[in-house]
Amino acid sequence: MPLAFIIGTAGSGKSFFTAALSEWLKMSKQDVAVVNLDPGALKLPYSPDVDVRNYVDVGDLMEKYCLGPNGALIMAADLIADEVENLTRDIESTNADLVLVDTPGQMELFAFRASGPYIVNELTRDPKVLIYLFDAVFSINPLNYVSNMFLSAAVYNRFFQPQLHVLSKCDLVPKNDVKAITDWSASPMALENAIEEKLEGTKRIFSRNMMKAINQLGMKFLLMPVSSKTNEGMINVNTVLERVLTGGEKYTT
Repeated sequence: MPLAFIIGTAGSGKSFFTAALSEWLKMSKQDVAVVNLDPGALKLPYSPDVDVRNYVDVGDLMEKYCLGPNGALIMAADLIADEVENLTRDIESTNADLVLVDTPGQMELFAFRASGPYIVNELTRDPKVLIYLFDAVFSINPLNYVSNMFLSAAVYNRFFQPQLHVLSKCDLVPKNDVKAITDWSASPMALENAIEEKLEGTKRIFSRNMMKAINQLGMKFLLMPVSSKTNEGMINVNTVLERVLTGGEKYTT
């Protein structure tokens, strides 16, 4: 029962991507379960098969400990680690062949606290992959794109799991911008040219040096353009997921 964790900055479309990919997989006759790992979610675009809010609720923590929203979210992120056994039991009870895990909206609460890697490592013993979302609207500017590269590299450094990269919300930007961003992901030279052309001064120097530092680590950020609204790119995401998780075989036999 392989797990795919959907992760990305706030507003990058994680929950909508989770919903769209889940529905696409179900239409393709794949047996998939969805996990909500965001204890502060008020409304979700899907019906979770496993919901962390059954064990940890931000509203309850705010009331019980007189915390504000941020303090409650931080406490909740750590408390989830104590519920790993219960969550694992709930996931295994779905008997699904693939599990999509929608992570908290504020990425830093999941990726950059000690509880995040612990949850990923301990939540079942099955194969795992991270799907990191690059927000297309945010990434149009090469300065922002390089910042996203850095964040994605930092996430990999936290989890050390196979990591796929998706350019989300592609229906919200012009096609030529989508092509430019995907070209940057495939060609360091194309990205460097964009940095030289569109940035100036410190922004240009910083972005160029950060890009080179990440490339020297040997990290690849090949982006798959996706729209959760039109389902564009879902077949490509599924193909790569199958290759990483099952050696190219279907999840559901």
